[in-house]
Amino acid sequence: MKARNSDIEKAADVLRAGGLVAFPTETVYGLGANAEDPAAVARVFQVKGRPPSHPLIIHIGGAEHLADWVEEVPATARLLAERFWPGPLTLVLRRGRRVPLEATGGLDTVAVRVPDHPVALTLLSAFGGGVAAPSANRFGSVSPTTADHVRVELGDAVNFVLDGGPCEVGVESTIVDATGEIPSVLRPGGVTREDLEAVLGFPITVPSTSHVRVPGQHPSHYAPRAWVVLVEPEKIITEAELAQELGHQVGVFLPPSLADAPVKAHAVVAVPSSMAAYARGLYGFLRELDRRGCDLIVASLPAEEGLGLAIANRIRRAAGPRPSK
Repeated sequence: MKARNSDIEKAADVLRAGGLVAFPTETVYGLGANAEDPAAVARVFQVKGRPPSHPLIIHIGGAEHLADWVEEVPATARLLAERFWPGPLTLVLRRGRRVPLEATGGLDTVAVRVPDHPVALTLLSAFGGGVAAPSANRFGSVSPTTADHVRVELGDAVNFVLDGGPCEVGVESTIVDATGEIPSVLRPGGVTREDLEAVLGFPITVPSTSHVRVPGQHPSHYAPRAWVVLVEPEKIITEAELAQELGHQVGVFLPPSLADAPVKAHAVVAVPSSMAAYARGLYGFLRELDRRGCDLIVASLPAEEGLGLAIANRIRRAAGPRPSK
């Protein structure tokens, strides 16, 4: 934890004054505003270039505050909050009166979570309220996992940046729709589907689309400047070398099964065999290949189980629709 107490107090003052604070969580860095200040929330959308219809997540200091922000807390939501908070789990529930529509994209639901990071929790305690925060980057681009990522991308548009070191999880929170009797995963993330099912005692779905709008659903999201192309793992080297021969500056996500294989490319990232390490490093890998001048990244998807589901979701979104010819 690099941030000093004086930094955290300053950040809390900035939030009270309607300013924007970038702060660390265990997942990614957030761009935070006072959740009850519509003007401050509107500035978050402006700085990110984020469509106002895309809801934000409200970060609170503990599960005991959940009822302050939602209309009701169903038994299932209470169970998940008790088990996974603080942690990378976001619950979607009916919006309470305290929440302005500006923070929910006009929806009658609100996304809420308790981050598992000492700096974030100390900030929330010092501020004494909720902080509405998406990831601290331009809309649709690679999420930041260090304070330097925020400074490079957003610069002076952020009033204060709290440095809490690199994020430990590295991919965003799992978003669960808890408005109905049977919850469903709207966005895979740092809490796995298997962990959720173990607590709930029954299978849950991960629908590809949902009537509930949540962060990270845009067809192209978490995207580097380079065009990301998805292929089967056994075709990684062939496709990468062909693209390099055609004149691209190719970056390669080399899977563990090919760790020792030579590949002719501009830059190569050796994907960790540990899904936790892969998730922690994913956005840094994408940023590094951008920094090294790659214009095309060849990647494959990991097995969609455990954290692999969240990683596959992010890489698939990073690839997005193919560009027009």
